[in-house]
Amino acid sequence: MKPIVEVAAKAGIDEKHLELYGKYKAKLNPSLTEKWKDRPSGKLVLVTAVNPTPAGEGKTLTTIGLTQALQALDVNAVAALREPSLGPCFGMKGGATGGGKAQIVPAEDINLHFTGDLHAISSAHNLQSALIDNHIYQGNALGLDPKRIVWKRAVDMNDRGLRSIVTGLGAGNGMPQESGFLITSASEVMAVLCLSENAADLKKRLGRIVVGYTFEGEAVTAALLDAVEGMAILLKDAIKPNLVQTLDGTPVIVHGGPFANIAHGCSSVIGTKTALKLGDVVITEAGFGAELGAEKFFDIKCRQAGLKPDAAVLVVTAKALKYNGGVPVKELGEKNTRALTEGLGNLKRHLRNLQAFGMPVLVAVNHFAADYESELDLIFDACRELGVAAELSDVWAEGATGGAALARSLMRILEEQPSRYEPLYGASLSLKDKIKTVVTRLYGGSDVTYAPAASKALADFERRGFGDLPVCMAKTPYSFSDRASLLGAPEGFTVSVSRVSLSAGAGFVVVETGNMMTMPGLPKVPAASRMRLETDGTIEGLL
Repeated sequence: MKPIVEVAAKAGIDEKHLELYGKYKAKLNPSLTEKWKDRPSGKLVLVTAVNPTPAGEGKTLTTIGLTQALQALDVNAVAALREPSLGPCFGMKGGATGGGKAQIVPAEDINLHFTGDLHAISSAHNLQSALIDNHIYQGNALGLDPKRIVWKRAVDMNDRGLRSIVTGLGAGNGMPQESGFLITSASEVMAVLCLSENAADLKKRLGRIVVGYTFEGEAVTAALLDAVEGMAILLKDAIKPNLVQTLDGTPVIVHGGPFANIAHGCSSVIGTKTALKLGDVVITEAGFGAELGAEKFFDIKCRQAGLKPDAAVLVVTAKALKYNGGVPVKELGEKNTRALTEGLGNLKRHLRNLQAFGMPVLVAVNHFAADYESELDLIFDACRELGVAAELSDVWAEGATGGAALARSLMRILEEQPSRYEPLYGASLSLKDKIKTVVTRLYGGSDVTYAPAASKALADFERRGFGDLPVCMAKTPYSFSDRASLLGAPEGFTVSVSRVSLSAGAGFVVVETGNMMTMPGLPKVPAASRMRLETDGTIEGLL
């Protein structure tokens, strides 16, 4: 690794704009934003993927490798990524900083405590939880109904035992009431930080957070609880984007970490806009498949931030298509052109969906050493028939060299195919119509059903003036439907909405479908059980 001051200097950032966290990490001071405010912005490219599978697709890997490849072609490229969550790192995924020769470093630091951003977000979230309980205990001047508190607690770990809890037990400990935890990546504080334009906007958004309702049914906000300044203090450093590097010294901004299945799944607006001033081409990514992360990138992040993306890269693997064609995980290494052909429907629907947002699309076929040439040929043939450019990506094995063809194709698209970006739906549609638009136009479903409480809540949100907000769909990432087992490109299914919640500070309505949980659990064999701390301080099994 190069010292981060050298990486910054090469990118044109003076050391006075850096707040150093050791030799290889730094935060970017707001003074840099002020200095660069009149600088023209670069082009913005989103990397997304087909529906994820247990075999892994390599979306973050592709984002990093493509950025390295562009730099090798003398394109001033910068990557803008999310911060990993401890929950998935110790749960199912392990590290989330790329792999092979396409990594961001220092990988162990980024995957673990990094610069403390997620801890700050957890602390700010839980400060508000404590202030709510204390307000009721100290006399409840606002008349907050304990049975209508909608604000839970947050922790950055998968812990299913905390989904539903009872607080206030024991003499002098407040009023016993039901509560629970969600994972920090699903916290509205996370979304607020990621969608804020600056510190002043952060405070405004924090103040709009609805924590519950009075006995008379009036909304109680963080501002009414005098929680804003305390939360902002805890977030004063977390709001600053982090600068790290790829293995070959390319600058990368890593900031914010919302999940795409239960939150909006995109890195921060501040980080993205800083990257757009820093690079001529910015490669960013959104979580899970394109029907989740990409949809929220276009309909929530870009809409709110006034961003106009220029192109999308869709990552696919032969294994992913075979899985979506019905092949069990243990048999994905075997040749099966029939199943791959069946699974191509998943790829085609994602391509159609991205084009519905007005995006020029490039397909990145992430190459595994054991792939069969005949199966790869089928993917390229399908893309040619659809008139979509596709390139093999070998960035894991070869780094920048393995992404050269992908980078050249992307530059041709950026030069020759103008973006016609527009959100999927207008703000004037009702909340239910927005939900149905996503389900029918993107997912391929035919209808939406609602639990009575969810239907009532949507009507209440509209009555309170929140009907113009976009919707943030909480759904299984493994299927276009709300059922993880319905693979491929299903059609005609019904999506069931079990619960909805208002994120007034973030500026969207969360729509929970099927049996989605805002607090994940650990798998039978957690990734943590494969990790080991050596006597010299190195960590084995995290990456």
